Amino acid sequence: MRHLKKGRKLNRDKEHRKALISNLMTSLFRYERIKTTVPKAKELRRFAEKMITRAKENNLHNKRIVMKRIKDRDVVAKLFDEIAPRYKNVNGGYTRIIKADKRLGDGAEMAYIELVEVKKEG
Repeated sequence: MRHLKKGRKLNRDKEHRKALISNLMTSLFRYERIKTTVPKAKELRRFAEKMITRAKENNLHNKRIVMKRIKDRDVVAKLFDEIAPRYKNVNGGYTRIIKADKRLGDGAEMAYIELVEVKKEG
């Protein structure tokens, strides 16, 4: 039984899964839209939303926590300077998953995960 065990294993051990999520998150914040499998997109959403919430408050402590997951300094700067201020007045729901066609090679369900555009009021 998997009581109190969150997250998907994605057929990887802990370190490989951690590296996978880190790389997917880096790509998501760099390009703001990526194509991946549905389970990976759903797992990525959990971590990406937490990173954006952290980045909304720009201080040294939050930068260090984000730098644990995202190793690229340019992407971290973009997250804190461009992406997080967009969602200043939004409480969650920063990403959207759009299902795409199945992959030709193995028939895996594919999806786009992207950052949501915020409507400007006024």
